[in-house]
Amino acid sequence: MLSLIGGQGKFCDGVSRRSFLQIGALAMGGLSLPTLLQAEQQAGSRSHKAVIMVYLSGGMSHHDTFDMKPDAPAEIRGEFSPIATNVNGIRISEFLPRLAGMMDKISVVRSLVGLRDEHSSFQTTTGYGMGITQREGRPNAGSVVSRVLGRTSPVIPAYVDLFPTMQHRPYNIPGPGFAGPSHAGAKVENDQINLMRLAELTQSEFRSRRALLESVDRIRRSLDRRPLERMDISYRQAFEVLTSNRLVDALDLTKESPSIRARYGFGSSRHQGDGAPLWNDQLLMARRLVEAGVRCVSVAYGFWDTHGGNFRHLRGNLPVYDCGISALVEDLHQRGLDRDVSVIVWGEFGRTPRINRDVGRDHWAPVNTVLMAGGGMPTGQLLGATDRIGAYATQNPIHYRNILATLYHNLGIDPHTIVRDVFDRPTTILPEDARPVRELCA
Repeated sequence: MLSLIGGQGKFCDGVSRRSFLQIGALAMGGLSLPTLLQAEQQAGSRSHKAVIMVYLSGGMSHHDTFDMKPDAPAEIRGEFSPIATNVNGIRISEFLPRLAGMMDKISVVRSLVGLRDEHSSFQTTTGYGMGITQREGRPNAGSVVSRVLGRTSPVIPAYVDLFPTMQHRPYNIPGPGFAGPSHAGAKVENDQINLMRLAELTQSEFRSRRALLESVDRIRRSLDRRPLERMDISYRQAFEVLTSNRLVDALDLTKESPSIRARYGFGSSRHQGDGAPLWNDQLLMARRLVEAGVRCVSVAYGFWDTHGGNFRHLRGNLPVYDCGISALVEDLHQRGLDRDVSVIVWGEFGRTPRINRDVGRDHWAPVNTVLMAGGGMPTGQLLGATDRIGAYATQNPIHYRNILATLYHNLGIDPHTIVRDVFDRPTTILPEDARPVRELCA
């Protein structure tokens, strides 16, 4: 809404010389006019580094994707076979042929450690378990990026959260914590997009908004010259915020060519189980958002908690995953965004080496895999290795916090940056022992 706030020293019309316009309650988060010019100046002085964080709710099986064990007994190796990739010596699941054909553009860590058996997005989005996150108010990575780097444009939020609201509550992304509510992700699911679609305002609604700004025009004409100059800039920016459809346009996939949409594939917007939809439109939205100036986009993607029917479920899900993730990485390269936009795809843990009696794999926290691409990082590599049954890391164990530290590093953020919380207490983003992974640093 718009509000006119008055100070002391009024003119004959009752308007204060110190009056200013405040804009709030936009779906993209609060934004006051005194910060608009500052935000624009900051945007012009910084490169647009960004990250797309894809969270696999439920935990994908590492054995049947990127860490296959074809020489293990049948109850370990499962039903799938590995195929060659375009990088010599690297083999991945037969159900990931598109990713196999572009392995030179991705990196996979097979020795991810430190995760606990916890069905939540908290560890991979904050660097801490759910209990610590809630107790200490730890922010998710998108809110950290927003707090430290700020917006690239006054009319584009730094962080957009594409997580749909999931039935299992801990799958949903944690809040901004000590980063503060102004750095919460712009939530753009369902009707919230329509709230931002200013083109759909009725003529009377639009005229009302313009009338308020015209009243500010009268204020600025009554000010002396120097405040007038400042108010003139703020006035123009205010109207730009109120009338910009830039964020909504980024979410409008009808503006993409049919060939691009077909390359991504579609999936479905329906939720899988109590987790997320396997919906490739979200991946294309994420690319469009970072291209529009968003610094961080979080996506919840599919449901991977395969206690039963593991291979049947993966036969349905992996081809959609392969199509969508490969399209995202390819798209970033074709648009020249691969140097600046990082992609990370991971879940909360791996799955058990041994197949259970329901032909499923249960939770397995000791080791997991993570796919990374873009951000200028070295690619075409597998980092780490596990034992002969994929149970424990045997080479180059990498703590999951080090992956987050790497993402921050590649965004130009020191992972040990001190941020002050809402009570003005200093705290670091990640613990001192969290270090960027040298092999993945841009």
